[in-house]
Amino acid sequence: MAPGLDFFKPADAATEAVSAPAPVAQPTNGSAVEAAAPALVKEPSSPAVYYNARLDPKNYLEGPLSTDAATRLRQLLARPGIVIAPGICDGISARCALEAGFDCMYQSGAATTASRLGMPDLAIATLNDFVQSAQMVCSLSPSTPVIADADTGFGGTAMVARTVYQYIRSGVAGMHIEDQVQTKRCGHLMGKQVVSREEFLTRIRAAVIARDSFPGGSDFVIIGRTDSAQVLGMEEAVTRLKLAADAGADVCFIEGVKTAELLTSTVKALEPKPVLVNVISGGLTPSFTCQEAEALGAKIIIFSLVSCVAAVHGIRAAMRSLKKTGTDFSSAQGMDPKAFFEVMGLQEVVDLDRQAGSTHLEVV
Repeated sequence: MAPGLDFFKPADAATEAVSAPAPVAQPTNGSAVEAAAPALVKEPSSPAVYYNARLDPKNYLEGPLSTDAATRLRQLLARPGIVIAPGICDGISARCALEAGFDCMYQSGAATTASRLGMPDLAIATLNDFVQSAQMVCSLSPSTPVIADADTGFGGTAMVARTVYQYIRSGVAGMHIEDQVQTKRCGHLMGKQVVSREEFLTRIRAAVIARDSFPGGSDFVIIGRTDSAQVLGMEEAVTRLKLAADAGADVCFIEGVKTAELLTSTVKALEPKPVLVNVISGGLTPSFTCQEAEALGAKIIIFSLVSCVAAVHGIRAAMRSLKKTGTDFSSAQGMDPKAFFEVMGLQEVVDLDRQAGSTHLEVV
């Protein structure tokens, strides 16, 4: 038996079965899509309610913040205040987020796909693309938690487990995994399709078992995400996340919460699990401020495309200016090469070189 399975205990009679709304078909592009799964009845052979005493939030309430990013993320989740994670798309955006003083960062799947491949968020990027980006970002400030998108887990349960292992080894503090079909799309596009409840739960369980089986132990945070609100309704979305919490998800994430009232009711329904809200300007979710989201009960707020959209606007303007004027003088805004490299960590490298006894970078 995998070590992670030790934390799944049989549910009591009150939780053996979870009722659900009647199946509802989803029309997409004129064709019927997979209906909602029938009420989930936990089979005797299936893992039931998860509890790992070591990961109880009360164990992270006191003491200094850890230098381990995953442990630090758990501490931030257990303590007062909302966790604010700006979306980053590359090393430059990560450096800018760190310079601004953010305590957590978010590696968006859409941003990763755009920055690495120049492609839209339509299940085009692979696990290797995500991991390579994470390795670079996490290396810039190893104690700063990075929450990474894991899409659908990139395959079956074995691939979900492999994703967890690769992310932990890369230094990622936590990831979210969703219930879209493998040919997924950005959560703020139309035409989404979702898998059955049970398939979603196998992804969550596989992630949890992999985390708890990781050699030496890990505080890696598993975030269950559902995209079913736009497909099957909010009631089904909340039910799925309740089941994901039973399966071991540490945080719950409903994509596309359309009103403040729905966010409030979702937080209440999922207590005591922390809830993540995703804000994308012009997307399905209102443009909550950090303060508003915290007042509504959210524990994590991510701004998935903040760096990508800003980069598009800034680079577009610079390219148009260069094309028109024949110079980049105005778009540079007085930033010379050394000033640019300083944002990229120049002084850290110079200090390391000096402390190692070298004079190679004595003058830069």
